[in-house]
Amino acid sequence: MSAADGGATADGGTDRGAAGRSAARPLLLAGGRVLDPSQGLDVAVGDVLLVDGRVAHAGARVSAPDGAEVVDCTGLVVSPGFVDVHCHLREPGREDVETIATGARAAAAGGFTAVCAMPNTDPVTDNQAAVGFIARQAQRADAARVHPIGAITLGQKGERLAEFGEMVAAGAVAVSDDGKPVVSAQIMRTALEYARAFGIPVADHCEEPTLAHGGAMNEGVVSMKLGLKGIPSEAEEIMAIRDILLARRTGGHVHLCHMSTRGSVELIRWGKERGIRVTAEVCPHHLSLTEHEVEGYRTNAKMNPPLRTADDVAALQEAVRDGTIDVVATDHAPHHYDEKEREFADAPNGIVGLETALGVLVTWLVDPGILTYAQLVDRMACAPARIFNLPGGTLRSGAVGDVTVFDPTRAWTVDPARFRSKGRNTPYAGRTLRGRALVTVVGGRVVHRDAAPAGRA
Repeated sequence: MSAADGGATADGGTDRGAAGRSAARPLLLAGGRVLDPSQGLDVAVGDVLLVDGRVAHAGARVSAPDGAEVVDCTGLVVSPGFVDVHCHLREPGREDVETIATGARAAAAGGFTAVCAMPNTDPVTDNQAAVGFIARQAQRADAARVHPIGAITLGQKGERLAEFGEMVAAGAVAVSDDGKPVVSAQIMRTALEYARAFGIPVADHCEEPTLAHGGAMNEGVVSMKLGLKGIPSEAEEIMAIRDILLARRTGGHVHLCHMSTRGSVELIRWGKERGIRVTAEVCPHHLSLTEHEVEGYRTNAKMNPPLRTADDVAALQEAVRDGTIDVVATDHAPHHYDEKEREFADAPNGIVGLETALGVLVTWLVDPGILTYAQLVDRMACAPARIFNLPGGTLRSGAVGDVTVFDPTRAWTVDPARFRSKGRNTPYAGRTLRGRALVTVVGGRVVHRDAAPAGRA
């Protein structure tokens, strides 16, 4: 089924961007901890059975059907497939740093069964044909699903709205000018009104450009010490509250991308308490690293929004715990090695994140007791699928057979040379993380299988 074809799924989403062909035979994921927060399911030792590409059973032990492939999941967690609602796959335009195929394979290696591709490509994904191209390339990749996100404005210039309806018909699941803020409040208001008619979120890059102009890192003591121009937290917060107020005015759904400050958390909480349709995401790097990572002018710690203070990190962690921030998204942004080797102020923003996200979250949030595994799965799978109306995010009977099997105790050292992504730009190189995806299943078929101890898979 192509992205343009659509098709209702049992879990309420639309089966867009399905990967590859249907499953050839039943698949039994046997003997793992079956964890599905979407239905309050947590079975210490259970099975998940997938038949014809969909969930036939999740819970207690069952017998394997004749001819089924059986994967031993003893000691592992079996959950709905992870969904990343914010990544940059660079195709078309920068196939030298990433393609839809390499990004989809990197996603599968990280346990993601679906990703949403941002539209800041070259040319910009701002029309039906461009959205269709992304969908077709995703089909050929035959790995994780890739759902296109269309641009809010033509060419991401912030001047004229793109044709939302045509892009949605071609498979777009949201609109965003990510990488650039929508500076005009009137354009943003109109976008929220227009998107509401199509039932899609408007995902905004919250950045007040006159405050952020020329900035290379967080504004504070560290930026002063390094002699780098800083970006104040207010650059994000001013646009966050503007968007929340416009969502209140229009009734539209605004999704705030890559939140990074304590103030933004307070504003999102304020909006939700008043029933405003605001959702938000945070990235693993903003939950684990601070501005001190920049010391030594390490360009793999340069990103937008920038790494902030320890106080901000603590507030973001609490917001993920209590649900103020709904989703963890990677903002996967590959760059060529030579680009990141420039002077810090001239180097591009962004890091790769699809293959390290799970390990970072387990190491920094689950192991210290900030999140439970149920909360982790909700923020990485259930909530993103629900908020963006995507297939998956649940193991309910009849749902698409998108499943992640991960080892919560597996320790591993980040080696960028082993990434499936073309990108190597990560601040986690050489660090030991805990938690690794071992088996990724899309539409009932195994699309990634990591090396595992004997008897595990």
